[in-house]
Amino acid sequence: MKTSIKKRLVGNFMLVIIMSVLILEVFLINAVKKYYYKSVEEILSNQIILSTDFYSRYFSSNRLEDIIIDDIDVFWRQTKAQVQILDLKGRVLMDSIGASNSFSTVNTSDVINALDGNRGTWIGNVEYDTSAVMAVSYPLVVEGKTIGVLRFISSLRNTNRIIRNIAKVLLIVGLMVIIISGVLSIFLANTIIQPLREVTTVAEKMAAGQLKIRSRKRFDDELGKLSDTLNYMAEELIKKEELKTDFISSVSHELRTPLTSIKGWAITLKSDKLKDEQLLKDGLDIIEKESDRLSNMVEELLDFSRFVSGRITLEKEEIDIKDSIEQIGKQFQFRAEEKNIQYDIYYDSNLPHITADENRIKQVLINLLDNAFKFTPNGGKVTLLAKKNGKNNIY
Repeated sequence: MKTSIKKRLVGNFMLVIIMSVLILEVFLINAVKKYYYKSVEEILSNQIILSTDFYSRYFSSNRLEDIIIDDIDVFWRQTKAQVQILDLKGRVLMDSIGASNSFSTVNTSDVINALDGNRGTWIGNVEYDTSAVMAVSYPLVVEGKTIGVLRFISSLRNTNRIIRNIAKVLLIVGLMVIIISGVLSIFLANTIIQPLREVTTVAEKMAAGQLKIRSRKRFDDELGKLSDTLNYMAEELIKKEELKTDFISSVSHELRTPLTSIKGWAITLKSDKLKDEQLLKDGLDIIEKESDRLSNMVEELLDFSRFVSGRITLEKEEIDIKDSIEQIGKQFQFRAEEKNIQYDIYYDSNLPHITADENRIKQVLINLLDNAFKFTPNGGKVTLLAKKNGKNNIY
């Protein structure tokens, strides 16, 4: 099953957005919860510190048991929290709401810290409240000695309700962010997909042979570079088509010349009026030469085809380039005399041996000299020169 790039882009965008929003939601909700719990803790801590200081200043001469019996609650009555007074063994001596049985033992972390002389905080659940509670305990100190523990307990019902309401708002905002981001991701995906579709359409038309069509460059980015590349490819293909057309036209012209000559002499030789033996001999010679010329042209075309397709193989070996130059030079000596062309061959005596395909080297030299003699007028000059430069290259 094929999946479009647009679906993958939107899917990846949405995955990143949803994960980011979820992580942010968890972080914000925990931060809000921590903030509100910290606020409750600070309120209880401030109240309990004031109460213990008040007790130490005005009631330190009284025993805890006497204070409880006499129902002295002045030092803690200013708080709305549940108040417990515990002895050094963690037994509850007094509970302001009567929720705990007398002398029941409390061993939560806040009480343990308070018995060690420090302020302690505990969050958990109790039997008499369906919501979680927060307890803050502080030691009651008289003359430097801990004689008991004052414990304030507050229900977190209202606090948790506020946190839940804020969490709902954050979740709604997060959902809106996801929806808006989804719409934006579709729009952003279209800004990428639409130019890509246009480039694809142009490429398909080019593949169908419409090489004059061009891809419109919208932005100077990777897609813009792709458009430039397609347009450049189309220009090169047009040039190659023109070159191929010119090549075919040139080859057709070159092939037509010897074929016309051969056909003309063939018609002449078939004529019953031809009695001159010398003319007959000349005609057959021309047919032979034009046939050889035609054969050479076909061989060159085959070599060119092999070279373009990469199927040509080179038989490389170490050769003495001076021998090849001398052999090729002698082949054109008669042609030079025939056209009265000054034909000179020069080469350095210290030319090194080279690794090459000797037949291909000769073929290149023959083609060069053949063109030179073909386009040099009678009485002209043709020079074959081979020299060595300082880098052991021959030219």
